[in-house]
Amino acid sequence: MSADERRESVIRAAMSEFAHGGYEGTSTEAIARRVGVSQPYLFRLFPNKQAMFLAASRNCMEGTRQLFVDAAADLAPDEKLAAMGNAYQQMIHDDPERLLMQMQTYVAVAAAEAVGDHAFGEAVRESWLGLWDTVQLELGADVDETTTFLAYGMLINTLVSLGFPAGHRVWAGFYESARPE
Repeated sequence: MSADERRESVIRAAMSEFAHGGYEGTSTEAIARRVGVSQPYLFRLFPNKQAMFLAASRNCMEGTRQLFVDAAADLAPDEKLAAMGNAYQQMIHDDPERLLMQMQTYVAVAAAEAVGDHAFGEAVRESWLGLWDTVQLELGADVDETTTFLAYGMLINTLVSLGFPAGHRVWAGFYESARPE
C-alpha cells in the first residue's frame, strides 16, 4: 500500500473510531490497531491526534458535500432540494457513523474553543462553509432556502440521534421525504 493509500485507510479508521468514542475517548492506539499499523507509523502520516481528527472530520464533511453535488446533478432547479434531502436522509440511515462523526465534530470544536484553540475550530468551519456553499450554489444562491435546508438537516440529525422512530409525533409537519425510514 502506498503512503497515500495508507493515509486514506487511517482517515477511514479514524472516522469510525472518533465517531464512536469522540476526540477525548479515542486513542491513537485504537486507530493504529484498526488499520493494522504501529502507532509511530500513524505519526509519520499525521503530526498528532488532532490532525487525524481534523482529517476524519474533513472527510465526513467532504463526503456529505459530494453527496449533495451528486444528488443535484442534472436535475431541474425545483427538484434539487428534495433530491439532496433524500440523499442525506438515506446516507445517515445507511451509514450512521457519518452522523456520529458530525456530532463528535461539533463537540470537539466546542471543547477546543472553550480552551482557546480557535485554529481547530476555524479549520472545521472552513470545511462546513464548503458544505454551505455547495448547497447554496445548488439551490440557486438562495440564502433563505439554504438556511432552511441546513436547519432541517440539523433537526433531522438531532431527532435521529435521539432515536425518535419514524411514526413519532415529533416528525409531524415534515414533508414526507424528510422522515427517516
